[in-house]
Amino acid sequence: MTEVTYHIVEHDGGYAYKVGDVFSETFPSREEALQAAQAAAAEQQVPGSTEGIRYQDQAGQWHDETAQGNDRPVAKVED
Repeated sequence: MTEVTYHIVEHDGGYAYKVGDVFSETFPSREEALQAAQAAAAEQQVPGSTEGIRYQDQAGQWHDETAQGNDRPVAKVED
């Protein structure tokens, strides 16, 4: 199972949460960034519906797959 970790960091004169190399918007306080990260992590784990998806890879080939709605990552927040 995939795991996603949200990190709380100082950013642009305030605080943000970061996943990989991507920052959220900036929050005035660490506590607000933490609350936003916790909400985002909880939402990411909510199951969806199973649907067909179609995507193009880097070589330009198209692929059709079924995305299982219950195949959600484990999301955690590290403060």
